[in-house]
Amino acid sequence: MKILIKKGRVIDPATDLDSELDVLIEGSKISKIGKNLDVKGEGELTVIDAQGLVVSPGLIDIHCHLREPGYEYKETIRTGTLSAAKGGFTSVVCMANTDPVNDNKSVTEFIIRKAKEEGCCRVFPCGAVTKGLKGEELSEIGEMVLAGIVAISDDGKPVKNSQVLRRALEYIKIFSIPLISHCEEPDLSTGCVNEGFFSLLTGLDGVPPIAEEIMVLRDIRIAEYVNSRIHITHVSTEGSVNVIREKKKRFDKLTCDTCPHYFVLTEESILSFDPNFKVNPPLRSKRDVEAIKEGLKEGVIEIISTDHAPHEAASKELEFALASSGISGFETALSLSLSLFHEGILDLKSLLAKMTINPARLIGVPYGVLVEGGAADITVFDPYREWIVKREEFLSKGKNTPFHGMRLKGKNLLTIVDGRIVYRDESLPIEWSHTS
Repeated sequence: MKILIKKGRVIDPATDLDSELDVLIEGSKISKIGKNLDVKGEGELTVIDAQGLVVSPGLIDIHCHLREPGYEYKETIRTGTLSAAKGGFTSVVCMANTDPVNDNKSVTEFIIRKAKEEGCCRVFPCGAVTKGLKGEELSEIGEMVLAGIVAISDDGKPVKNSQVLRRALEYIKIFSIPLISHCEEPDLSTGCVNEGFFSLLTGLDGVPPIAEEIMVLRDIRIAEYVNSRIHITHVSTEGSVNVIREKKKRFDKLTCDTCPHYFVLTEESILSFDPNFKVNPPLRSKRDVEAIKEGLKEGVIEIISTDHAPHEAASKELEFALASSGISGFETALSLSLSLFHEGILDLKSLLAKMTINPARLIGVPYGVLVEGGAADITVFDPYREWIVKREEFLSKGKNTPFHGMRLKGKNLLTIVDGRIVYRDESLPIEWSHTS
């Protein structure tokens, strides 16, 4: 089986490529990249006219929740990866807060096996830092690494005990994997929205920015002390960006990410009292949003993740304070991130680096790049196509999105994983023929 993608704008940040080219896929590999490729040899040929479209390495998300095992009523590995593929993602890293928690090799092996059987994109498990996410005793990290985890995290909770965090950071140096840190001081995080004018206006309990910033500084200092890799996830405040900027000048094992909702939405959204705007950390102030954008522009923030957090309707159809936190993010992430391009904050190559090669390097996988002989993981999108978000059209079980009804600019049209078309927008024409 051969696939020829013709006349697309091929952008690969890893090789500094940006040119109108053809891409030929044979089997699971990219066999050739060049102009006006002539396909020879027998077999079926699928031809995709990508003129006016961007052809990029498959997007990689280093932070999502697939919910399986244990919460299949929210999402399954099958529905989650279908949703990811629709959004242009070819590889995703799923967090450990399942039931049972992914704190041992049996759960890791289950996730990998299930993904191979039912998934339509690559799934890389993230193991828990501590058993049961309780923050008390280290999980079976070594066994999980051998089973296939690419990182550790207690995401959803911080590792409150500094000694436990230190031991975890020391231990992962053996395996060269990162610790993905959910930075939240729990005693300061008893509210549900950003602390400030809008929490006062709505009467909702606030979470001060320092709840995040204190733990960002603590976690980085511990990692710095033991000289271990740490990745700060879902950065949301100006203070966090400032701390990370300064620390990166002296500590090269520090990386971080943010999510689209932290540079697209502000705390003003809570005036609607719509629980779909409830996330953790909460939506922040306009000043914080501008700081996040500046951090992305400077390269302080090198990765954009989704924090895809699907929920069943019952978890969101509650009063704001009682509703679950999270956004079903796979299917809007690329479009929202393209707002950075349309606003002139990032060019396409810089934006794609934050969603392809940078996350690939963080977790040490050979993807996020378009090269001859490399894996045929490819995303084809129109950066200018406008569309209206309709939650009922989500492939995810989670319909929880604050973007329902909004018009977004930029849309994924085709996702190829390992040489297989796993998602195609019906508007993208395909020709099938035979070569000889």
